[in-house]
Amino acid sequence: MKKTIAAACLLVAAATTTTAFAGSYDEPYVAPPVIVAETQQTSSSGGLLIALMTIVVFGVAASQ
Repeated sequence: MKKTIAAACLLVAAATTTTAFAGSYDEPYVAPPVIVAETQQTSSSGGLLIALMTIVVFGVAASQ
């Protein structure tokens, strides 16, 4: 009788401990967020315009 009660207690203890975790011990996989970066397109005509204006200003100053 004692062996039967001890076996029943072990069976109940084993059943409750295996269902308490409800799965595995692995951490859940979380996908990293996708970051979309928009690049600004700069025009190269800005530098060209400044260079041409500098040449014109020096040309006018040299002619006077």
